[in-house]
Amino acid sequence: MDGERTDNRALIGLSGADAPGFLQGLVTNDLRPLGAGEGIVWTALLTPQGKYLVDFFVVNTGGRWLIDVKDSFAPGLLKRLAMYRLRADVQLAPETMAVTRGLGPPPPGALADPRHAALGWRRYGGPEGADPAIDWDAIRVAHVIPETGIELIPDETYILEAGFEALHGVDFRKGCYVGQEVTARMKHKTDLRKGLVRVRIEGQAEPGAEILAGDRPAGHLFTRSGDQALAHLRLDRATGEMRAGQARLWLGE
Repeated sequence: MDGERTDNRALIGLSGADAPGFLQGLVTNDLRPLGAGEGIVWTALLTPQGKYLVDFFVVNTGGRWLIDVKDSFAPGLLKRLAMYRLRADVQLAPETMAVTRGLGPPPPGALADPRHAALGWRRYGGPEGADPAIDWDAIRVAHVIPETGIELIPDETYILEAGFEALHGVDFRKGCYVGQEVTARMKHKTDLRKGLVRVRIEGQAEPGAEILAGDRPAGHLFTRSGDQALAHLRLDRATGEMRAGQARLWLGE
């Protein structure tokens, strides 16, 4: 078992008679399966215009509901949830238990990361385990998995362009949620013109660098691992060699 404590996460406890239904009407994914017992769902909160605000896990540890979110995004998420709460019987409070994630055989109480099998498991509370220095960025790049605040940019990213459907972060049958109309409209387009993809890269370029196809803007570069990187691209312009900073890029393996 390889596991490590994740220090950049914050936990918010969720309680009250209206809590599950309250979240269900706000987020992109269907939380109803969690009502049956232990489980974990990855989801996001959007603006009314369908743009990404924050992604997080909703966890049922066996009667105890938690929100697992990147720590720097937790204050904003709490503020927005409080705004939506109105008179609902919902209580939100910070939790202090450790968040551990790892690869290999899961320890007791661990839950499989719902985004992709390559991301292993997550556990809430219990022993923290050893630190095997797992290269999570390499895993994310290999499987085109966006990260909060890096590839997922508040008030800018559209979740379908970031791969949420393939990563089980959105449900098109659950009913209404904030930003649902725009997301559904994008889903039913013939093709998305932009998207998060893996590119081959040679040379140096800073994260966030603009990518050019010839003299035309084609997108931006994000996380890099070796000679592979994640990029958000206009797919109609990513047909040959591109440049970012001093680097050359190509779409595909």
